[in-house]
Amino acid sequence: MRHEGSRSETRGRLRCAIYTRKSSEEGLEQEFNSLHAQREACESYIASQKSEGWALVRDQYDDGGISGGTLERPGLKQLLADIEDGLIDVVVVYKIDRLSRSLMDFSKLVEVFDRNGVTFVSVTQSFNTTTSMGRLTLNILLSFAQFEREVTAERIRDKVKASRMKGMWMGGYVPLGYDVVDRKLVVNQEEAAKVRKLFERFVAIGSATILARELRRDGMRTKQGTLIDKGYIYRLLNNRVYRGEAVHKGTAYPGEHEAIIEARLWDQVHNILGESPRKRANNSRTQTPALLKGLLFNATGAAMTPSSTKKGTRRYRYYVSMDILKSRDTPEDGIPRRLPADTAEAAVITEICRILRTPNTTAQVIAGLDREDIPEAEAIAALQQFPQLWEQLFPAEQARIIQLLVRRVTVSAEGLVIDLRTDGMAGVMRDLMTPRRLEAAE
Repeated sequence: MRHEGSRSETRGRLRCAIYTRKSSEEGLEQEFNSLHAQREACESYIASQKSEGWALVRDQYDDGGISGGTLERPGLKQLLADIEDGLIDVVVVYKIDRLSRSLMDFSKLVEVFDRNGVTFVSVTQSFNTTTSMGRLTLNILLSFAQFEREVTAERIRDKVKASRMKGMWMGGYVPLGYDVVDRKLVVNQEEAAKVRKLFERFVAIGSATILARELRRDGMRTKQGTLIDKGYIYRLLNNRVYRGEAVHKGTAYPGEHEAIIEARLWDQVHNILGESPRKRANNSRTQTPALLKGLLFNATGAAMTPSSTKKGTRRYRYYVSMDILKSRDTPEDGIPRRLPADTAEAAVITEICRILRTPNTTAQVIAGLDREDIPEAEAIAALQQFPQLWEQLFPAEQARIIQLLVRRVTVSAEGLVIDLRTDGMAGVMRDLMTPRRLEAAE
């Protein structure tokens, strides 16, 4: 049974290592399990070869609950390491497939055995790797072992497909909005409300980029606890589980679980997703409200409302006094009744930037911040860099901030009079800085 020229030949003693493996974890907690049964059979075989100088080593090499289709097994790795260190002469297993079910993997193991002069013996299949007949028998048996493994995998795939077609939950990633109870998806009402809101907001905004920024600012997280990003939003919007369906290889079947998103809302979302990203971006820009809507008045107290005209392919935006729109008589007092929107908005933004950088405003903002959450130095830097921060914001978010910072803008003959809400500046700066800090922490 001994390999010619093996390291144990000069010692007259063959050091035998037993390797055991069990694919399933079921039963491993029992006092006497399959691994013990394999070991007992191998120990008995080694004892029967005592006259040949066989002796069992103390170390045990066991892998419980690990498939034979991979070599990534702790017990096997330790066995191979000890073989390379010259500590083992014979590897004894109960059956060949305990060592490997893959013919390719087993050929790699045989190379290690041969290189180190180690003999491989199967207790229930009488052969060893030192003879040509043993190698032939080994290859035949491994071929059948691999065939059995592939048949088993095919049966599992067929079972998964049949279960999916019946709408059953087959495990894996649990979507936001559901929990798994007794191996079934059950609606998590709190998370489901967030999912519905996300779908509804996407329909209103039409942009996953803007929606992601909004949700990150609100601190919305995935089921795994990470901040939501644009890629996650797209995966969520395309997940047919929310329609109460089970999907297998791209085909959807009616599921056993309850739907979270109704058909009308799902169709609205996917009509938007069907448009090109560039077209959706243009739509989101044109739908963005005017920055000064509801805030701009002339000196007579008349509101100035957003309006626009189109010449050729260009659109020009204005703020027009309600006096003109309602055909009221207006005195010749030099007060503008129509203003270019870009000019008015740029003037307001410039004034906000100027005021935010004054010492009084800086002191007010710092006093209103939680310094443990946002350090004073970062707040001061953010105030100084507000123009750069502003340029990074999406139009919808710019409009929201203007509404928070500006109480009223009055148009007079001399220019614009801007009344700011200085008491709300700390809150606005905190909102602006928090998403940046969260992104940096990821």
